[in-house]
Amino acid sequence: MSWGTELWDQFDNLEKHTQWGIDILEKYIKFVKERTEIELSYAKQLRNLSKKYQPKKNSKEEEEYRYTACKAFLSTLNEMNDYAGQHEVISENMTSQITVELARYVQELKQERKSHFHDGRKAQQHIETCWKQLESSKRRFERDCKEADRAQQYFEKMDADINVTKADVEKARQQAQMRHQMAEDSKADYSSILQKFNHEQHEYYHTHIPNIFQKIQEMEERRIVRIGESVKTYAELDRQVIPIIGKCLDGIVKAAESIDPKNDSQLAIEAYKSGFEPPGDIEFEDYTQPMKRTVSDNSLSNSRGESKSELKFGGKSKGKLWPFIKKNKPPPPPPASASPSAVPNGPQSPKQQKEPLSHRFNEFMTSKPKIHCFRSLKRGLSLKLGATPEDFSNLPPEQRRKKLQQKVDELNKEIQKEMDQRDAITKMKDVYLKNPQMGDPASLDHKLAEVSQNIEKLRLEAQKFEAWLAEVEGRLPARSEQARRQSGMYDVQNPPAVNSCAQDRESSPDGSYTEEQSQESEVKVLATDFDDEFDDEESLPAIGTCKALYTFEGQNEGTISVVEGETVYVIEEDKGDGWTRIRRNEDEEGYVPTSYVEVYLDKNAKGAKTYI
Repeated sequence: MSWGTELWDQFDNLEKHTQWGIDILEKYIKFVKERTEIELSYAKQLRNLSKKYQPKKNSKEEEEYRYTACKAFLSTLNEMNDYAGQHEVISENMTSQITVELARYVQELKQERKSHFHDGRKAQQHIETCWKQLESSKRRFERDCKEADRAQQYFEKMDADINVTKADVEKARQQAQMRHQMAEDSKADYSSILQKFNHEQHEYYHTHIPNIFQKIQEMEERRIVRIGESVKTYAELDRQVIPIIGKCLDGIVKAAESIDPKNDSQLAIEAYKSGFEPPGDIEFEDYTQPMKRTVSDNSLSNSRGESKSELKFGGKSKGKLWPFIKKNKPPPPPPASASPSAVPNGPQSPKQQKEPLSHRFNEFMTSKPKIHCFRSLKRGLSLKLGATPEDFSNLPPEQRRKKLQQKVDELNKEIQKEMDQRDAITKMKDVYLKNPQMGDPASLDHKLAEVSQNIEKLRLEAQKFEAWLAEVEGRLPARSEQARRQSGMYDVQNPPAVNSCAQDRESSPDGSYTEEQSQESEVKVLATDFDDEFDDEESLPAIGTCKALYTFEGQNEGTISVVEGETVYVIEEDKGDGWTRIRRNEDEEGYVPTSYVEVYLDKNAKGAKTYI
């Protein structure tokens, strides 16, 4: 099966066919090139996707990746990044091994095809030239034969005519002989040219054209083989990265299998454990006994006075303590008499909250009082302004212990680093002492002293944090709430237990740890110390008056009872929490719901001093 014998007369069709083959090859190159672009784009999108969901450094999100589920997700992101890298490898290999190679091969193929068809056209032109020569000699031979025949006929006519002279007959005879000779010469030339043409034609159709077409056939078959090899390479390049992609997928599966819910639960405990003991049982309050509740009984000052008398404190009023915890106001209860909502255009009745008093205030009034010193108040103020205490006292005990432990570890690492630097400087100084030509030992004294000072500073800092850490660890686990409630009085006979500003923290009624509560300290102090700390406080000036629209029974701590129509002084207006602070006399003051009174503020009155 050869194109030279089977397609000897299909020169033009073979030219078109081979050009079509090159076009197919170029189309395949374009296809692979676009595939590489897709691979690069896909890899880029995968990398961007992986980068988008990577945790930001030095952020809270990075801390969340301690959990095994988050670690598995992070491993998935990293594996997808490697997965994207394999697609980049596919693109690079296809570009270098297919696109570039085939582009070079196409140029060589075009040049080879051009050469073969040039040889074919040259052979075709040669045989056409030989054919033209044959036709020319044939026509000349035909013409000479006709001329010789006409000359012969003319001679015979002249020879038969008796009226023609002998000279004319002789001339006609010579002309006929000359024409016959020319015909013979043309015949010989035609015969020679015909033999030559037949030979050239045989060579053309049996040697030259078959050889040229065979070369074109081989060229075309090489092109087909090359396309097949490229397609195979195309698949192999994909196949080469499959094991690595499989490893990436295996890594993702392994990461998924490494998820440990128990471990994550333990990490959540370590991250959020406050160290507080849960609250104890609430004591039963017997209301069956006859009890006379007066306005003074419901006021904050008398409640404080009773608590103080039970604790064997002095006779000074403790109503002044209220401004320091005024944000823990009791929620307004519904009216005992007529509903404010029934009054036309009357104020809306405040809603009853679930917890009437904050946990801290209940603790203070029902069991063991927590006295707030000025230092704790100062710390609380600084925390409100955004400052973080150095000892992390704004955190719950367990979280504070973790932060202090972390700080101690950091300081120990810095100390070790400084000690290593000191050892290196000491060794260098010894080298200088043994080999003075290498350097001056005295030049290292300043650096050595500086490092020693840094070590001493770091040690003092570490001791300070270790002391705080020991203090916190000494309190954990804290006393239970039940034990705390059973201790109805301060332990005044144990002076070492007295601390001016202890760091014990309380939790909010719903179990959460509030920032405001963490900013105040609770300690055991003597009554005289407590009085001395708060006697200097000035009472709030009146900024207006108010008239009670409804009767309010101030049964919650910190509130005060009012009778419908009663007029009292306003010492602090509503701050948006639904309560207004009023004073009846020097010893009776407290909070009433704003919707229960009609307030008349004095525009000329100066704003009272507010406490945080």
